[in-house]
This record gives sequence, C-alpha cells and structure tokens, in this order.
Amino acid sequence: MARIDYKNMDDIPETLRAMIGSRPPLNIYRMIAHGGPAAEGFLALGSALLRTGSLDPQLRELVILRVGILCRAGYEVHQHKRLAAKEGVPQEKINALYDGPDAPVFNDEERAVLHYTDTVTLNTKAGITAFRQMESMMSEQQLVELHLLIGFYMMVSRFLENFEIDLEGNE
Repeated sequence: MARIDYKNMDDIPETLRAMIGSRPPLNIYRMIAHGGPAAEGFLALGSALLRTGSLDPQLRELVILRVGILCRAGYEVHQHKRLAAKEGVPQEKINALYDGPDAPVFNDEERAVLHYTDTVTLNTKAGITAFRQMESMMSEQQLVELHLLIGFYMMVSRFLENFEIDLEGNE
C-alpha cells in the first residue's frame, strides 16, 4: 500500500492533467501528480528519453531494466519488462538481466553498455577507460542520453520504492 494517498486527478492543474492523460493510467503518475510543476518536468524528461531519444530502443530498455533491477524497484521492472517486449527485446535477454552483463545472450555492445550502467548506478562515476569506451561507441548525444537515462531511472526507482507505489490493481 502506498505510503501516502494517490492524488485525486480532479484536483490538479489542467496542464498537468493533460500530460498525465496522454499516458497509460499508471499509479506512478497518480503519485507524481503531487509534485505540481516538478511533476511536469519529470514527465517531460521521461517523454524525451522514451519517445524522442537517439538510443536504440532495445538497448534503452535493457538499460532501464538493469537500473531497476540494481535498485530493487519491482514496479519499475514490471512495467519495463512489458515495454522491452514491445520493443522486441527477446525474453531470454530480459531474463538474463538478473544474471548481469556477462550473460552469454548479450552481444558485445549490450554487454559493454550494461557493464557501464552497473558502474554508474552502483559507483556514481565511471573510470576514464569505461567512459572512453562508451564515447567510442556512441555519438555525443547518445552518450549524454545514456547518462540521463541511467540517472532518471535511478530517481524513478527511488521514488517508486520510497512511496511504495502499488502495481495497478493491487491498491
């Protein structure tokens, strides 16, 4: 059960209601609505990363799921397993994320990006060798998006876990 009540959607400004209304009816949005203007920024950044980013969608979903797993954010992992499948990520790769980046199902690029994700998630800063490896694999835009993606989903995971957001239908 969530630690505070979900926001009544009738009690939020129209701009925020429109932003939330364009998304699936998820409990995270009903909770983030308490954030007012900050919620609008949160939703805008999330949309930019998910809908208009330059990272490969399958790689993006692998990163998001790995961050959720490392942060022990069950809600996040649950939601993004479905999104990853929609993006064409094979189930064996989704399952292998629990084993870590060295699982044989991952290709060299995925393995490198997942190792990097682990380092940034767990240690904050990657060493110069790891950073240069990512820099050699990605455009500057993709490199920035990767860091924003990792950081954003660390924040999402912490938000979900601290407010104990319920899976839809379990409230």
